[in-house]
Amino acid sequence: MKFLDRAKIFIKSGDGGDGCVSFRREKFIPMGGPDGGNGGDGGDIIIHVTPDLNTLIDFRYQQHFKAAKGEGGKGKNRTGKKGKSLTLRLPPGTQIWNDDETVLLKDITASQEDFILLKGGQGGLGNQHFKSSVQKAPRFSQQGFPGEEMWVWLQLKLIADVGLIGLPNAGKSTMISSFSRAGPKIAPYPFTTLIPHLGTVTWKEKRFVMADIPGLVKDAHAGKGLGHRFLGHIERSCLLVHLVSAEGDDVVQDYEIIQYELKQYDQTLWERKQILVLSKADTQDPSVLEKKRAKLEAHAQKEVFVVSCIAPSGTTELLDRMIEDIP
Repeated sequence: MKFLDRAKIFIKSGDGGDGCVSFRREKFIPMGGPDGGNGGDGGDIIIHVTPDLNTLIDFRYQQHFKAAKGEGGKGKNRTGKKGKSLTLRLPPGTQIWNDDETVLLKDITASQEDFILLKGGQGGLGNQHFKSSVQKAPRFSQQGFPGEEMWVWLQLKLIADVGLIGLPNAGKSTMISSFSRAGPKIAPYPFTTLIPHLGTVTWKEKRFVMADIPGLVKDAHAGKGLGHRFLGHIERSCLLVHLVSAEGDDVVQDYEIIQYELKQYDQTLWERKQILVLSKADTQDPSVLEKKRAKLEAHAQKEVFVVSCIAPSGTTELLDRMIEDIP
């Protein structure tokens, strides 16, 4: 399934049906009076949260969604049928914004129940409602009220327990593919991963969801390299795993680039619990690897896990720490 994390759509609830102008006509009842029924209400726009979805690809080729109009009223005081509602299936983690993205209309969580986003227009009143001592035979009715309509932005922010972060080609895709059944593209060059991936990890009878986002670059917080969209996918993660490639010439500088981008994007995201990993340990001599580990640990003032997902080595200790730090 292709991945799409952002879409703009037009939605409109159904118009209400018109009220009916009708008079009672029966044998031996020459002046039966008005009996026009009310129009039916228009259909609603309903949002249904679908846990199995993790993309907005359904909205790439269709952008207009309209619920049905309510049925008009009928004689004999019969009310028209309500218009058929339209249900939009959205993945958990989707945010619904207004047209200019200044107002957050709804933030959908995994446990969100179905809800009405736009309510259908009310049906118009039939002529029976306008009968009075002065107007005994009204020959008019009320038109149905129009439904609501608006353009909205859908923005998906993946829901994962663990978010993998790091520069391009830091080994994030290799890690998620070795820890789970996720199958991202893996190659020895930067920007192999162009879309986020989710994988379910099972370790020591505990299951958690891991997210691999495309590599961040300098000035990602300002939108460079689609940084805003990538960073948004780890906002909901309770634990971040920062991968610094052992192949880098300056591991401290590589570490600081990502930390700076996190802090500039969202202070609370930067303050979130992190595990620091020196990845691709199999590419370096043990003596060089130890120097880089010691240098990074002294600068970051936290434990550095030396890991190779190819060898593999260090993965057991890393997974143990992950399940320990996940709330």
